[in-house]
Amino acid sequence: MGKRIIARARGKGGPRYRAPSHRYLGKIEYYDGVGEGVVKDILHDPGRSSLVMLVKIGGKEILQIAPEGAYVGQVIKYDGEIATGNVVELGKIPEGTKVFGIESYPGSGPKYCRAAGSFAIVVGKSGNKVTVQFSSGEQKVLDARCRATIGIPSNAGRIEKPWVKAGKKYIALHARGKLFPRTAAVVMNPVDHPWGGKRKRPRPSKFVSRRAPPGAKVGSISPKQKKKM
Repeated sequence: MGKRIIARARGKGGPRYRAPSHRYLGKIEYYDGVGEGVVKDILHDPGRSSLVMLVKIGGKEILQIAPEGAYVGQVIKYDGEIATGNVVELGKIPEGTKVFGIESYPGSGPKYCRAAGSFAIVVGKSGNKVTVQFSSGEQKVLDARCRATIGIPSNAGRIEKPWVKAGKKYIALHARGKLFPRTAAVVMNPVDHPWGGKRKRPRPSKFVSRRAPPGAKVGSISPKQKKKM
């Protein structure tokens, strides 16, 4: 028998696969209540793709995802007008508005669209329910009391800048507990992976016969057009 492949070793756990969460800045949350806060600082969090802003409101400081165009000294209003950076209930946001940091239920804190450049659009309202559409095209119906931040998360153009050096990518991914570089399975030895040990690198076929037994009938079952995959 061969060794466990990386996907199973990761499930076992260990320091090699554990994200250094002790370096992360903290939890992203919303203020419980209505009021105005001031952005004290805009920070880089090694555990997130978007920038984070430190907001002082109600005598406490909280971390929020910074929208595009945020600046130090900006006033963040809870349940205020429709302006970039403000946190408003979905039921009070006009249709067609771009939002992020959406709550999954009232008071849950921001759960959806927290990565840099990700956002959702309010597409419909019906009673106490609001429908939002994500960039993937998926639509989700949420409670109208769920809150969201107006705008788009900052640092959206991060993927447009090339890494240039492998060392930069190595450092960036290891800051989040990701393995790099990644070795392709077909170039491994047979002991390391089921696909290893083949000189011409053939992949196992994804086409399955219609008469295959139940345990093997997975993948493309008897496709009409068999193209190279």
